[in-house]
Amino acid sequence: MESTSKQLDSKKTILAWAIYDWANSAFATTVLAGFFPLFFKQYWCAGSDVNVSTARLGLANSLAGVTVAVLAPILGAIADKGSVRKKFLLFFAYLGVVMTTSLYLVAEGNWALAVMLFVCASIGFSGGNIFYAALITLVASEKKMDMVSALGFSLGYLGGGCLFSVNVWMMLSPETFGLADRVAALRLSFVTVGIWWALFTVPLALIVKEPCAGPGLSTLKTIRAGLSQVRSTFSEIRHLKTVFVFLLAYWLYIDGVDTIVRMAVDYGLSIGFADKDLIVALLIVQFVGFPCALVFGYLGNRVGPKRAIYMALAVYIFVSVWAAFMQRASEFYFMAILIGLVQGGVQALSRSYYTRIIPANKSAEYFGFYNMLGKFAVVIGPVLVGLAGLLVRRLGFSHEIASRLSISSIAILFIAGGILLYHVDEDKGKEQLKYLQ
Repeated sequence: MESTSKQLDSKKTILAWAIYDWANSAFATTVLAGFFPLFFKQYWCAGSDVNVSTARLGLANSLAGVTVAVLAPILGAIADKGSVRKKFLLFFAYLGVVMTTSLYLVAEGNWALAVMLFVCASIGFSGGNIFYAALITLVASEKKMDMVSALGFSLGYLGGGCLFSVNVWMMLSPETFGLADRVAALRLSFVTVGIWWALFTVPLALIVKEPCAGPGLSTLKTIRAGLSQVRSTFSEIRHLKTVFVFLLAYWLYIDGVDTIVRMAVDYGLSIGFADKDLIVALLIVQFVGFPCALVFGYLGNRVGPKRAIYMALAVYIFVSVWAAFMQRASEFYFMAILIGLVQGGVQALSRSYYTRIIPANKSAEYFGFYNMLGKFAVVIGPVLVGLAGLLVRRLGFSHEIASRLSISSIAILFIAGGILLYHVDEDKGKEQLKYLQ
C-alpha cells in the first residue's frame, strides 16, 4: 500500500499511465478510423457488392461493440474484487496486439477471417480501456485528475497521429519504404500498429503499481464475487441519482460525438469530397487534438470540468448545423479543426468528472458501466439521421438536401445531453458516496 501511495501524483507514474493512450491510439487511428474499412472493401471483400461489404463491416463493428458492452460491467467488477486491474489491462492490450498484427497474414478475399481478427482486436482495445480508465485513481489525486486525464487523451492524439502519418506515407509512396505496392504498405501498417501498441504499453506495466486486495481469492471465487457485485452495482447506480443522471447525459452527447466521428467520412464522400481530403481531415483532427486536449484539462481546473464540457458541446452543436451547408474541401478541413479543438477535451473531462462522483474502490466496475454506455452509443444518432433524412425527402426535397439537413439532427443529442448534465450536482454526488460508505 505504501508504494502505491508514493506513486500518487508522481510525474513518472503519471507519464507511464498516460503513455498507454499513445500506445493504443495507433489502433484507433490507423485501424479503426483509417485503413481497416478501406482495405476491407478493396482487398478482403474484393469482387463483392459494395452494399454487401458494408453490411459485413457493420456486422464486425456491432459484434465487437456489443461483446464489450455486455462484458464491461462484469469484467470491471471481477477486476475490483481481485485487485487485478493492471493484469486485465495487459491481457486485453496484448490480445489486441496479437490480433491486429495477425491481420497481415489474411489473404485476399478472406473477409471472414479478417472480421474475426478485427472483432478480437477491437475487444482487446475496448476491454483494455476499461481498466486503463479505472487505474487513473491510483496515479492522480482529485486535484490533478482533469489534467492527467487530458494528458492521456492528448498523448493519444499525438501518438496516433504520428504513426498514422507514417502509415499514410507508406500507402502513398510504398517504393520509399522498399515495398512493392499499396497493398503491401497497407498490410504492413497493421504490423506497425501491433509493434507500436506492444512497445509503449511496457512503461505502464513496469511502473504503475496496484495495491494487493489482502487475502487472495481463488480465480473462481473472484469471478463469483464479481458477478454478484454487478447486481448490487446496478442497484447502487439507480439510487445514486448524480451518477445515474450523468450517465444518461453522457450517453446522449457521446452518442452525438461518436456519430460525427463515424459518419464524417461517409458524409464527406456523399457530398463529393475526394479520399485524400478525408485522410487529410483525419490527420488534422489528430494533431489539433493533441494540444487542445491539454488546454481543456487546464480549463477544467480553472472553470470546472462541467463548464468546459458545455463549451465543447456548444462547438459540436455549431458543427452539426454548419455541416449541412459545406460546399468546399477547405470547409471540411475547418470542420476537422473545430472537432479537433474539442473532441479530446469532452472525452477527457467526462472521464475525470465521472471519477469524482463514483466510489474509488469500485472504479473498474463503475467504469465498466461507463464504457458499456460508450459502446452502446452510436445507436440513437444514426437512426436520428436516417429518420430526419426520410422526413425531409417526404417533404419533397432532393436527396442531397435531405442528406445535408439530416446531419444537423445530431444537434438534438448535444442539446438533450447538455440539459441533463445541468442537473448533475458534483457536491450532492459526493454526499451520496458518503452515505454508501
